[in-house]
Amino acid sequence: MQHGNLYKRLFLHDKKQVFPLIDPDKTSEDEAIQTGQKAQKMGLNALLVGGSLLANGNMDTCIRNLKKHFTNPVLLFPGSILQLSQEADGILFISLISGRNPELLIGQHVAAAPQIRSMNLEPISTGYMLIDCGKSTSVAYMSQTFPIPYQKHEIAASTALAGEMLGLQCIYLEGGSGADKPVSPEMIKKVSDTITIPLIVGGGITDEVQAEEAFAAGAQTIIVGNILEKTPEMLDKMVSMVNRLNSSES
Repeated sequence: MQHGNLYKRLFLHDKKQVFPLIDPDKTSEDEAIQTGQKAQKMGLNALLVGGSLLANGNMDTCIRNLKKHFTNPVLLFPGSILQLSQEADGILFISLISGRNPELLIGQHVAAAPQIRSMNLEPISTGYMLIDCGKSTSVAYMSQTFPIPYQKHEIAASTALAGEMLGLQCIYLEGGSGADKPVSPEMIKKVSDTITIPLIVGGGITDEVQAEEAFAAGAQTIIVGNILEKTPEMLDKMVSMVNRLNSSES
C-alpha cells in the first residue's frame, strides 16, 4: 500500500505521542487560539478536531483559529460525514470495525469519499474499535452498535488483525467519551502483540499514570479530550511524561 505524507510523518516512527481532541461544540474561538498556541509551544505532532454530535460549534472556524498559531497538522476525527472541513490537513477515515452497522463500516465512507478528495484531505484509514469501559457512551448510542466486552482480549485482537488484513493503516481502541475507565493494559498488549500497524488508544484516560500504562502496553498514540476540558494542565503532565519516555528510549 502506498502511504501518504501525513501518515508517514505522524505514525511511521517509533516515538510515543499524545494528540489532544478538540470538540468544536465545547471550544470558543478564544479557547481554540489558546489551544493552538499551547500545542505549538509544546511541540505536539498533531491536533484532532471532532465530536459525536456537532450541534453548535463551527468546524471551519475552530480549525482556522487553531491553525493561526499551530503549524503542525490538524486532523479531522469525524463523528459523521457532516463533520468535514477543507480547513483541515487530513482525516482519520474511520471504519467502526467492532460493530455491525453497515453505514459505519462502509456506507458513510462512500458518501464522504468524493468530498474528501475534492477537499484535498489526506485520508488515514483507521479501524475504530469501541470497548465497553463501564459506561454507556455517546459513540455506542450514535453508532447503534455494541462495544467489545472489556475482558474479551481475544475478540479485540482478532478484530484488529482482520482490520490490518483488510488494509487499514492503524487501529484505534476507544473506551468512549466519558468512559469510567480506560481500555485495560492487558487488552492493549494483546492487540499490540497481534498487529504490526500503529495502535492508537483513547477514552477514559484521566491522568499521566494511565497514559504511561497504555504506552507501556503497546500504544503508540494516546488521544485525550474530556479530561483536558476539565483539567487543562493535565496535557502538560502527559507531554512531560511522553518526552521522558522518548528520551529514555533514544
